[in-house]
Amino acid sequence: MADILTQMQDELLNIMQKQLFQIRTRAPPSVPEGQQKLSSFAEKEAADKSENATQNSTQPTQTSVAPPPLPTQEEFNEDLKDMAKDLVIKSQQIELLTANLPGVNSSEAEQVQRMKELEKELENLEGERLQAVKEKEVLLKRVEDKIMGVGRMRRALSLQSAYD
Repeated sequence: MADILTQMQDELLNIMQKQLFQIRTRAPPSVPEGQQKLSSFAEKEAADKSENATQNSTQPTQTSVAPPPLPTQEEFNEDLKDMAKDLVIKSQQIELLTANLPGVNSSEAEQVQRMKELEKELENLEGERLQAVKEKEVLLKRVEDKIMGVGRMRRALSLQSAYD
């Protein structure tokens, strides 16, 4: 389930990232009342840098890089169409991922019943595991006893051959 949710989160993040990049770098300005018109966010950043440089005249001024040219209206409309197509595709992918989430097609009572069944199954498996651990300890003890017995036999044989 976590993998599906992570995939959905990644898809939403990709959509948002692409759209914010588009708005920041290629969208024409929309000027609110009482604000000066700038051709782009990049130009505003450049203006802010130059304003800060003049205020801090003790520091050497940095030459600001000119913002990239804005796309033509045709290019911008084409970008919007591409973003809309991408948004439709991503929404379909998210719907597919959502449909694969466990419990989507079952009621709450069915989910509770399924959880109880899984809990019983887990308890049974835990009992089997504990039994296997006990069996392992018994077998380990038997093997250790056999190894110790072989060691005692070798010592006894070596002592006997030393006396002969």
